[in-house]
Amino acid sequence: MSTNSVRTFNDSPDPAPPREPAQINDRPGDTEDQRATVLRHVGPPSSRGSDVALSAGRALRSVAGGRLGTLPVTLRFWDGSELTAEEPSGDAPKLIIHSPAAIADLLHAPGQIGLTRAWLNGTLELDGDLEAVLRTRQRFQDLHISPSERARLALAAARIAGLEALRRPPVPSIEASLAGQRHTPARDREAVRHHYDVSNDFYRLVLGPSMVYSCAYFATPDDTLEEAQERKLDLICRKLSLTPGERFLDIGCGWGSLVLHAARNYDVRSVGITLSGPQAQLARARIREAGLDDQVEVRVADYREVLDGPFDKIASVGMYEHVGRRELDSYVHAVRRLLAPGGVFLNHGIARLDSRPSGPNTFITRYVFPDGELHPVSDLIGALQTAGLEPRDLESLREHYPLTLRRWAANLEAHRDLAIADAGEARERVWRLYMLACAQAFEAGEITVYQTVATQPEARHPLPLDRTELLHTRTAARQPLRSTPERGRPTLDLLGPSNS
Repeated sequence: MSTNSVRTFNDSPDPAPPREPAQINDRPGDTEDQRATVLRHVGPPSSRGSDVALSAGRALRSVAGGRLGTLPVTLRFWDGSELTAEEPSGDAPKLIIHSPAAIADLLHAPGQIGLTRAWLNGTLELDGDLEAVLRTRQRFQDLHISPSERARLALAAARIAGLEALRRPPVPSIEASLAGQRHTPARDREAVRHHYDVSNDFYRLVLGPSMVYSCAYFATPDDTLEEAQERKLDLICRKLSLTPGERFLDIGCGWGSLVLHAARNYDVRSVGITLSGPQAQLARARIREAGLDDQVEVRVADYREVLDGPFDKIASVGMYEHVGRRELDSYVHAVRRLLAPGGVFLNHGIARLDSRPSGPNTFITRYVFPDGELHPVSDLIGALQTAGLEPRDLESLREHYPLTLRRWAANLEAHRDLAIADAGEARERVWRLYMLACAQAFEAGEITVYQTVATQPEARHPLPLDRTELLHTRTAARQPLRSTPERGRPTLDLLGPSNS
Protein backbone atom coordinates (compact mmCIF):
# COMPACT_ATOMS: atom_id res chain seq x y z
CA MET A 1 0.00 0.00 0.00
CA SER A 2 1.32 3.45 -0.85
CA THR A 3 -0.58 5.22 1.94
CA ASN A 4 -2.17 4.23 5.21
CA SER A 5 -5.78 3.16 4.81
CA VAL A 6 -8.47 4.74 6.94
CA ARG A 7 -11.18 2.83 8.76
CA THR A 8 -14.12 5.10 9.61
CA PHE A 9 -17.79 5.07 10.50
CA ASN A 10 -18.82 6.53 7.12
CA ASP A 11 -17.31 7.35 3.78
CA SER A 12 -17.19 11.13 4.05
CA PRO A 13 -14.58 12.69 1.75
CA ASP A 14 -11.55 14.53 3.06
CA PRO A 15 -12.40 18.04 4.24
CA ALA A 16 -11.10 20.93 2.20
CA PRO A 17 -7.65 22.04 3.28
CA PRO A 18 -7.76 24.95 5.75
CA ARG A 19 -6.35 28.34 4.92
CA GLU A 20 -2.99 28.87 6.54
CA PRO A 21 -2.67 31.83 8.93
CA ALA A 22 0.51 33.81 9.26
CA GLN A 23 1.35 32.35 12.69
CA ILE A 24 -0.02 29.54 14.80
CA ASN A 25 2.80 28.77 17.22
CA ASP A 26 1.74 28.52 20.85
CA ARG A 27 4.07 31.11 22.34
CA PRO A 28 4.46 31.50 26.10
CA GLY A 29 2.72 34.88 25.94
CA ASP A 30 -0.26 33.79 23.88
CA THR A 31 -3.64 34.22 25.56
CA GLU A 32 -6.74 32.08 25.18
CA ASP A 33 -8.28 34.88 23.11
CA GLN A 34 -5.31 34.79 20.71
CA ARG A 35 -5.64 31.03 20.31
CA ALA A 36 -9.38 31.40 19.77
CA THR A 37 -8.56 33.81 16.95
CA VAL A 38 -6.64 30.99 15.28
CA LEU A 39 -9.67 28.73 15.63
CA ARG A 40 -12.00 31.34 14.14
CA HIS A 41 -9.60 31.50 11.22
CA VAL A 42 -9.70 27.78 10.54
CA GLY A 43 -13.29 27.22 11.63
CA PRO A 44 -14.80 25.06 14.38
CA PRO A 45 -13.74 21.46 14.97
CA SER A 46 -15.63 18.93 12.93
CA SER A 47 -18.01 16.57 14.71
CA ARG A 48 -18.09 13.91 12.00
CA GLY A 49 -16.70 10.60 13.26
CA SER A 50 -14.74 9.98 10.07
CA ASP A 51 -12.92 13.31 10.03
CA VAL A 52 -10.23 12.49 12.59
CA ALA A 53 -8.52 9.61 10.77
CA LEU A 54 -9.16 11.07 7.31
CA SER A 55 -7.83 14.51 8.21
CA ALA A 56 -4.92 13.07 10.16
CA GLY A 57 -3.90 10.91 7.21
CA ARG A 58 -4.10 13.85 4.85
CA ALA A 59 -2.06 16.06 7.19
CA LEU A 60 0.64 13.44 7.69
CA ARG A 61 1.00 12.90 3.94
CA SER A 62 1.54 16.63 3.43
CA VAL A 63 4.76 16.92 5.48
CA ALA A 64 8.29 15.45 5.53
CA GLY A 65 8.14 14.61 1.86
CA GLY A 66 5.25 12.24 2.43
CA ARG A 67 7.30 9.91 4.64
CA LEU A 68 4.60 9.95 7.30
CA GLY A 69 1.99 8.90 4.77
CA THR A 70 2.71 5.25 5.60
CA LEU A 71 3.26 4.15 9.17
CA PRO A 72 4.39 0.84 10.68
CA VAL A 73 1.71 1.09 13.38
CA THR A 74 -2.04 1.60 13.41
CA LEU A 75 -3.37 4.83 14.93
CA ARG A 76 -6.77 4.70 16.63
CA PHE A 77 -8.26 8.09 17.46
CA TRP A 78 -10.63 9.17 20.22
CA ASP A 79 -13.63 8.93 17.89
CA GLY A 80 -12.90 5.27 17.07
CA SER A 81 -11.63 5.89 13.53
CA GLU A 82 -8.33 4.28 12.56
CA LEU A 83 -5.38 4.98 10.30
CA THR A 84 -4.16 1.46 9.66
CA ALA A 85 -0.56 0.30 9.38
CA GLU A 86 1.08 0.04 5.98
CA GLU A 87 1.04 -3.72 6.33
CA PRO A 88 -2.14 -4.31 8.33
CA SER A 89 -2.13 -7.55 10.26
CA GLY A 90 -3.19 -8.82 13.61
CA ASP A 91 0.41 -8.39 14.82
CA ALA A 92 0.77 -4.69 13.99
CA PRO A 93 1.06 -2.58 17.16
CA LYS A 94 -1.71 -0.06 17.73
CA LEU A 95 -1.29 3.38 19.26
CA ILE A 96 -4.52 4.51 20.88
CA ILE A 97 -4.91 8.30 21.03
CA HIS A 98 -7.49 8.86 23.75
CA SER A 99 -7.64 12.63 23.59
CA PRO A 100 -6.62 15.64 21.50
CA ALA A 101 -4.26 16.44 24.38
CA ALA A 102 -1.91 13.77 22.96
CA ILE A 103 -1.80 15.73 19.68
CA ALA A 104 -1.03 18.86 21.69
CA ASP A 105 1.92 17.15 23.35
CA LEU A 106 3.35 16.27 19.93
CA LEU A 107 2.78 19.76 18.54
CA HIS A 108 4.55 21.43 21.45
CA ALA A 109 7.39 18.88 21.67
CA PRO A 110 7.66 16.88 18.42
CA GLY A 111 9.46 13.56 18.60
CA GLN A 112 10.60 11.59 21.64
CA ILE A 113 9.61 14.16 24.28
CA GLY A 114 6.06 14.69 23.02
CA LEU A 115 5.41 10.97 22.63
CA THR A 116 6.75 10.29 26.13
CA ARG A 117 4.67 13.05 27.71
CA ALA A 118 1.49 11.78 26.06
CA TRP A 119 2.24 8.21 27.17
CA LEU A 120 2.94 9.27 30.75
CA ASN A 121 -0.10 11.57 30.86
CA GLY A 122 -2.30 8.65 29.77
CA THR A 123 -3.60 10.29 26.59
CA LEU A 124 -1.60 7.84 24.46
CA GLU A 125 -1.66 4.09 25.04
CA LEU A 126 -0.10 1.11 23.32
CA ASP A 127 -1.96 -2.02 22.34
CA GLY A 128 0.77 -4.43 21.32
CA ASP A 129 4.45 -5.15 21.79
CA LEU A 130 6.48 -2.17 23.03
CA GLU A 131 9.66 -3.62 21.55
CA ALA A 132 8.01 -3.88 18.13
CA VAL A 133 7.20 -0.17 18.27
CA LEU A 134 10.73 0.70 19.40
CA ARG A 135 12.21 -1.21 16.46
CA THR A 136 10.60 1.30 14.10
CA ARG A 137 12.65 4.20 15.47
CA GLN A 138 15.42 3.79 12.89
CA ARG A 139 12.94 4.61 10.17
CA PHE A 140 12.32 8.10 11.56
CA GLN A 141 15.75 9.06 12.91
CA ASP A 142 16.54 11.52 10.12
CA LEU A 143 12.98 12.77 9.72
CA HIS A 144 12.72 16.57 9.59
CA ILE A 145 9.57 18.65 9.87
CA SER A 146 10.07 22.29 8.94
CA PRO A 147 8.48 25.18 10.90
CA SER A 148 5.95 25.76 8.11
CA GLU A 149 5.03 22.07 8.09
CA ARG A 150 4.64 22.13 11.85
CA ALA A 151 2.26 25.07 11.47
CA ARG A 152 0.32 23.09 8.86
CA LEU A 153 -0.01 20.18 11.27
CA ALA A 154 -1.17 22.56 14.00
CA LEU A 155 -3.85 23.94 11.69
CA ALA A 156 -5.06 20.45 10.92
CA ALA A 157 -5.12 19.57 14.62
CA ALA A 158 -7.10 22.72 15.41
CA ARG A 159 -9.63 21.93 12.71
CA ILE A 160 -10.03 18.35 13.94
CA ALA A 161 -10.03 18.85 17.70
CA GLY A 162 -10.44 22.54 18.45
CA LEU A 163 -8.70 24.51 21.16
CA GLU A 164 -7.63 21.45 23.15
CA ALA A 165 -5.16 20.55 20.43
CA LEU A 166 -3.41 23.92 20.89
CA ARG A 167 -3.34 24.16 24.67
CA ARG A 168 -0.05 23.21 26.26
CA PRO A 169 -0.66 20.01 28.27
CA PRO A 170 0.90 19.60 31.73
CA VAL A 171 4.47 18.34 31.81
CA PRO A 172 4.76 15.06 33.77
CA SER A 173 6.11 15.69 37.25
CA ILE A 174 8.95 13.18 36.80
CA GLU A 175 10.45 15.06 33.84
CA ALA A 176 13.76 16.59 34.92
CA SER A 177 14.09 20.37 34.99
CA LEU A 178 17.48 21.29 36.36
CA ALA A 179 18.72 24.76 37.25
CA GLY A 180 22.19 26.25 37.09
CA GLN A 181 25.24 25.59 34.93
CA ARG A 182 25.67 22.05 33.64
CA HIS A 183 28.16 19.75 35.39
CA THR A 184 28.84 21.94 38.38
CA PRO A 185 28.92 19.96 41.66
CA ALA A 186 25.54 21.38 42.72
CA ARG A 187 23.77 20.56 39.46
CA ASP A 188 25.44 17.15 39.22
CA ARG A 189 24.00 16.34 42.66
CA GLU A 190 20.54 17.32 41.46
CA ALA A 191 20.91 15.27 38.26
CA VAL A 192 22.16 12.15 40.02
CA ARG A 193 19.49 12.33 42.70
CA HIS A 194 16.77 12.63 40.06
CA HIS A 195 17.69 9.14 38.90
CA TYR A 196 18.98 7.35 41.99
CA ASP A 197 16.84 8.74 44.80
CA VAL A 198 13.71 7.02 43.51
CA SER A 199 13.55 4.32 46.18
CA ASN A 200 15.92 1.63 47.36
CA ASP A 201 13.00 -0.81 47.32
CA PHE A 202 12.26 0.03 43.68
CA TYR A 203 15.87 -0.64 42.69
CA ARG A 204 15.86 -3.90 44.64
CA LEU A 205 12.85 -5.06 42.60
CA VAL A 206 14.64 -4.26 39.32
CA LEU A 207 18.26 -5.16 40.09
CA GLY A 208 17.67 -8.20 42.25
CA PRO A 209 19.68 -9.29 45.31
CA SER A 210 23.06 -8.22 43.86
CA MET A 211 22.03 -4.51 43.86
CA VAL A 212 24.54 -3.88 41.07
CA TYR A 213 23.47 -1.23 38.58
CA SER A 214 25.87 -1.68 35.67
CA CYS A 215 26.54 -4.17 32.89
CA ALA A 216 27.01 -7.73 34.12
CA TYR A 217 29.59 -10.16 32.67
CA PHE A 218 28.15 -13.38 31.25
CA ALA A 219 29.96 -16.62 30.51
CA THR A 220 26.90 -17.92 28.66
CA PRO A 221 23.53 -16.34 27.88
CA ASP A 222 21.98 -18.81 30.33
CA ASP A 223 23.77 -17.39 33.39
CA THR A 224 21.59 -15.88 36.06
CA LEU A 225 21.85 -12.16 36.63
CA GLU A 226 23.38 -12.73 40.07
CA GLU A 227 26.07 -15.06 38.66
CA ALA A 228 26.96 -12.56 35.92
CA GLN A 229 27.08 -9.60 38.31
CA GLU A 230 29.30 -11.48 40.75
CA ARG A 231 31.61 -12.35 37.84
CA LYS A 232 31.73 -8.70 36.78
CA LEU A 233 32.66 -7.52 40.29
CA ASP A 234 35.46 -10.05 40.44
CA LEU A 235 36.67 -9.19 36.94
CA ILE A 236 37.09 -5.56 38.02
CA CYS A 237 39.07 -6.61 41.08
CA ARG A 238 41.29 -8.87 38.94
CA LYS A 239 41.93 -6.16 36.36
CA LEU A 240 42.94 -3.80 39.16
CA SER A 241 45.27 -6.48 40.59
CA LEU A 242 43.98 -5.82 44.10
CA THR A 243 46.19 -7.14 46.91
CA PRO A 244 45.61 -7.25 50.69
CA GLY A 245 46.07 -4.01 52.60
CA GLU A 246 45.73 -1.68 49.60
CA ARG A 247 43.52 1.41 49.62
CA PHE A 248 40.76 1.14 47.01
CA LEU A 249 38.43 3.97 45.88
CA ASP A 250 35.14 3.31 44.06
CA ILE A 251 33.83 6.48 42.38
CA GLY A 252 30.07 6.19 42.12
CA CYS A 253 29.76 3.21 44.45
CA GLY A 254 25.98 2.81 44.29
CA TRP A 255 24.73 0.51 47.03
CA GLY A 256 28.23 -0.69 47.90
CA SER A 257 28.41 -4.01 46.08
CA LEU A 258 31.90 -3.50 44.64
CA VAL A 259 33.53 -2.11 47.79
CA LEU A 260 32.04 -5.01 49.76
CA HIS A 261 33.24 -7.60 47.23
CA ALA A 262 36.75 -6.10 47.18
CA ALA A 263 37.04 -6.01 50.96
CA ARG A 264 35.56 -9.46 51.51
CA ASN A 265 37.52 -11.28 48.79
CA TYR A 266 40.74 -9.25 48.42
CA ASP A 267 41.19 -7.83 51.94
CA VAL A 268 41.58 -4.23 50.80
CA ARG A 269 40.50 -1.07 52.63
CA SER A 270 37.65 0.28 50.52
CA VAL A 271 36.17 3.77 50.22
CA GLY A 272 33.07 4.32 48.13
CA ILE A 273 31.56 7.68 47.18
CA THR A 274 28.09 8.49 45.89
CA LEU A 275 25.97 11.62 45.53
CA SER A 276 22.83 9.77 46.63
CA GLY A 277 21.93 9.79 50.30
CA PRO A 278 19.57 6.80 50.07
CA GLN A 279 22.24 4.78 48.28
CA ALA A 280 24.80 5.56 50.98
CA GLN A 281 22.32 4.71 53.73
CA LEU A 282 21.64 1.24 52.32
CA ALA A 283 25.34 0.66 51.50
CA ARG A 284 26.30 1.41 55.10
CA ALA A 285 23.64 -0.98 56.37
CA ARG A 286 25.01 -3.72 54.12
CA ILE A 287 28.54 -3.01 55.37
CA ARG A 288 27.41 -3.31 58.99
CA GLU A 289 25.55 -6.54 58.21
CA ALA A 290 28.75 -7.96 56.65
CA GLY A 291 30.78 -6.97 59.73
CA LEU A 292 33.16 -4.84 57.65
CA ASP A 293 32.71 -1.44 59.32
CA ASP A 294 36.42 -1.17 60.09
CA GLN A 295 37.40 -1.96 56.50
CA VAL A 296 34.79 -0.30 54.26
CA GLU A 297 33.58 3.32 54.25
CA VAL A 298 30.88 4.95 52.11
CA ARG A 299 30.67 8.74 51.81
CA VAL A 300 28.19 11.10 50.21
CA ALA A 301 30.69 13.10 48.17
CA ASP A 302 31.57 14.32 44.70
CA TYR A 303 34.78 12.95 43.17
CA ARG A 304 36.08 16.51 43.14
CA GLU A 305 35.73 16.64 46.93
CA VAL A 306 37.93 13.63 47.76
CA LEU A 307 41.16 14.97 49.29
CA ASP A 308 42.59 12.06 51.26
CA GLY A 309 44.53 10.27 48.54
CA PRO A 310 46.56 8.53 47.44
CA PHE A 311 44.71 5.32 46.66
CA ASP A 312 46.52 2.29 45.28
CA LYS A 313 43.61 1.35 43.01
CA ILE A 314 40.59 3.33 41.74
CA ALA A 315 37.49 2.15 39.88
CA SER A 316 34.69 4.17 38.32
CA VAL A 317 31.80 1.97 37.20
CA GLY A 318 28.81 3.45 35.35
CA MET A 319 29.60 6.94 36.62
CA TYR A 320 31.58 8.82 33.99
CA GLU A 321 28.48 9.07 31.79
CA HIS A 322 27.39 11.78 34.26
CA VAL A 323 30.65 13.75 33.96
CA GLY A 324 30.06 15.50 30.62
CA ARG A 325 32.53 16.06 27.79
CA ARG A 326 33.46 19.52 29.04
CA GLU A 327 34.55 18.07 32.39
CA LEU A 328 36.13 14.86 31.09
CA ASP A 329 39.71 16.14 31.30
CA SER A 330 39.10 17.49 34.81
CA TYR A 331 37.61 14.15 35.86
CA VAL A 332 40.65 12.20 34.65
CA HIS A 333 43.04 14.71 36.23
CA ALA A 334 41.17 14.27 39.55
CA VAL A 335 41.72 10.51 39.27
CA ARG A 336 45.40 11.10 38.45
CA ARG A 337 45.76 13.30 41.55
CA LEU A 338 44.26 10.60 43.80
CA LEU A 339 46.17 7.64 42.32
CA ALA A 340 49.38 6.46 43.94
CA PRO A 341 52.55 6.01 41.82
CA GLY A 342 52.24 2.69 40.00
CA GLY A 343 48.52 2.65 40.80
CA VAL A 344 45.82 1.23 38.51
CA PHE A 345 42.58 2.90 37.38
CA LEU A 346 39.63 1.08 35.77
CA ASN A 347 36.86 3.03 34.04
CA HIS A 348 33.72 1.06 33.14
CA GLY A 349 31.34 3.19 31.07
CA ILE A 350 28.95 3.43 28.15
CA ALA A 351 30.26 5.00 24.95
CA ARG A 352 28.92 6.03 21.58
CA LEU A 353 30.12 4.23 18.48
CA ASP A 354 29.06 7.22 16.37
CA SER A 355 31.30 10.27 16.75
CA ARG A 356 28.34 12.66 16.29
CA PRO A 357 27.00 13.96 19.64
CA SER A 358 23.35 13.36 20.44
CA GLY A 359 20.98 16.23 21.11
CA PRO A 360 20.18 17.47 24.64
CA ASN A 361 16.41 16.98 24.38
CA THR A 362 15.91 13.24 24.32
CA PHE A 363 13.82 10.83 26.33
CA ILE A 364 16.94 9.63 28.17
CA THR A 365 18.15 13.11 29.17
CA ARG A 366 14.71 14.34 30.27
CA TYR A 367 13.48 11.26 32.11
CA VAL A 368 16.35 8.91 32.91
CA PHE A 369 19.81 10.52 33.08
CA PRO A 370 19.56 14.33 33.16
CA ASP A 371 22.73 15.93 31.78
CA GLY A 372 24.09 12.49 30.87
CA GLU A 373 26.53 12.48 27.96
CA LEU A 374 28.08 9.65 25.97
CA HIS A 375 31.39 10.01 24.14
CA PRO A 376 33.47 7.83 21.82
CA VAL A 377 36.03 5.83 23.79
CA SER A 378 38.75 7.73 21.94
CA ASP A 379 37.82 10.82 23.99
CA LEU A 380 38.51 8.92 27.20
CA ILE A 381 41.80 7.50 25.89
CA GLY A 382 42.91 11.00 24.90
CA ALA A 383 41.98 12.40 28.31
CA LEU A 384 43.92 9.64 30.07
CA GLN A 385 47.02 10.36 28.02
CA THR A 386 46.69 14.11 28.53
CA ALA A 387 46.54 13.55 32.31
CA GLY A 388 49.71 11.45 32.21
CA LEU A 389 48.08 8.05 32.68
CA GLU A 390 49.02 5.13 30.46
CA PRO A 391 46.13 3.20 28.84
CA ARG A 392 46.91 -0.49 29.25
CA ASP A 393 43.82 -2.49 28.40
CA LEU A 394 40.47 -2.06 26.67
CA GLU A 395 37.56 -4.53 26.52
CA SER A 396 34.14 -4.13 24.92
CA LEU A 397 31.22 -5.65 26.82
CA ARG A 398 28.56 -4.62 24.29
CA GLU A 399 26.92 -8.04 23.96
CA HIS A 400 26.68 -8.33 27.74
CA TYR A 401 24.52 -5.25 28.28
CA PRO A 402 21.38 -6.41 26.39
CA LEU A 403 21.48 -9.61 28.45
CA THR A 404 21.67 -7.48 31.60
CA LEU A 405 18.95 -5.03 30.57
CA ARG A 406 16.51 -7.75 29.57
CA ARG A 407 16.92 -9.42 32.96
CA TRP A 408 16.23 -6.09 34.66
CA ALA A 409 13.17 -5.63 32.44
CA ALA A 410 11.99 -9.14 33.33
CA ASN A 411 12.39 -8.33 37.03
CA LEU A 412 10.34 -5.17 36.58
CA GLU A 413 7.63 -7.06 34.71
CA ALA A 414 7.51 -9.76 37.39
CA HIS A 415 7.10 -7.12 40.13
CA ARG A 416 5.19 -4.49 38.17
CA ASP A 417 2.42 -3.96 40.73
CA LEU A 418 4.92 -3.55 43.56
CA ALA A 419 7.03 -1.17 41.45
CA ILE A 420 3.99 1.00 40.67
CA ALA A 421 2.93 1.02 44.31
CA ASP A 422 6.42 2.12 45.34
CA ALA A 423 7.44 4.58 42.61
CA GLY A 424 4.28 5.35 40.62
CA GLU A 425 2.96 4.21 37.26
CA ALA A 426 4.73 6.96 35.30
CA ARG A 427 8.14 5.95 36.59
CA GLU A 428 7.43 2.28 35.92
CA ARG A 429 6.58 3.20 32.33
CA VAL A 430 9.76 5.26 31.98
CA TRP A 431 11.90 2.39 33.20
CA ARG A 432 10.21 -0.17 31.00
CA LEU A 433 10.76 2.04 27.95
CA TYR A 434 14.31 2.97 28.93
CA MET A 435 15.55 -0.58 29.49
CA LEU A 436 14.04 -2.07 26.34
CA ALA A 437 15.14 0.85 24.14
CA CYS A 438 18.69 0.65 25.49
CA ALA A 439 18.81 -3.12 24.96
CA GLN A 440 17.95 -2.56 21.30
CA ALA A 441 20.52 0.24 20.99
CA PHE A 442 23.29 -2.04 22.29
CA GLU A 443 22.17 -4.88 20.02
CA ALA A 444 22.18 -2.55 17.01
CA GLY A 445 25.68 -1.29 17.77
CA GLU A 446 24.54 2.29 18.35
CA ILE A 447 26.15 2.35 21.79
CA THR A 448 28.56 0.11 23.65
CA VAL A 449 30.28 -0.24 27.01
CA TYR A 450 34.02 -0.46 27.64
CA GLN A 451 36.25 -1.38 30.53
CA THR A 452 39.41 0.69 30.20
CA VAL A 453 42.46 0.12 32.42
CA ALA A 454 45.19 2.71 32.85
CA THR A 455 48.23 2.97 35.13
CA GLN A 456 50.09 5.76 36.88
CA PRO A 457 53.56 5.50 35.30
CA GLU A 458 55.71 7.03 38.06
CA ALA A 459 56.40 3.57 39.49
CA ARG A 460 56.20 -0.03 38.31
CA HIS A 461 52.61 -1.21 37.89
CA PRO A 462 51.41 -4.62 39.17
CA LEU A 463 49.71 -5.87 36.00
CA PRO A 464 50.76 -9.35 34.82
CA LEU A 465 52.78 -9.96 31.68
CA ASP A 466 50.09 -12.36 30.41
CA ARG A 467 46.83 -10.45 30.41
CA THR A 468 44.73 -13.63 30.33
CA GLU A 469 45.46 -13.91 34.06
CA LEU A 470 43.10 -10.98 34.53
CA LEU A 471 40.17 -13.05 33.25
CA HIS A 472 40.48 -15.97 35.68
CA THR A 473 37.88 -14.68 38.11
CA ARG A 474 36.95 -16.47 41.30
CA THR A 475 33.37 -16.87 40.08
CA ALA A 476 33.87 -18.20 36.55
CA ALA A 477 36.07 -20.87 35.06
CA ARG A 478 34.24 -20.71 31.73
CA GLN A 479 35.32 -18.56 28.85
CA PRO A 480 33.74 -15.12 28.35
CA LEU A 481 30.91 -14.89 25.85
CA ARG A 482 32.06 -14.31 22.30
CA SER A 483 30.02 -13.35 19.30
CA THR A 484 30.52 -13.40 15.57
CA PRO A 485 32.52 -10.29 14.64
CA GLU A 486 30.60 -7.72 12.63
CA ARG A 487 32.22 -5.37 10.18
CA GLY A 488 33.03 -2.12 11.93
CA ARG A 489 31.73 -3.36 15.29
CA PRO A 490 33.76 -4.15 18.44
CA THR A 491 33.63 -7.70 19.71
CA LEU A 492 34.51 -9.25 23.01
CA ASP A 493 37.97 -10.09 21.72
CA LEU A 494 40.52 -8.28 23.83
CA LEU A 495 42.62 -5.69 22.09
CA GLY A 496 46.14 -6.94 21.98
CA PRO A 497 47.63 -10.29 22.98
CA SER A 498 49.26 -9.10 26.22
CA ASN A 499 49.73 -6.19 28.56
CA SER A 500 53.39 -5.76 27.77
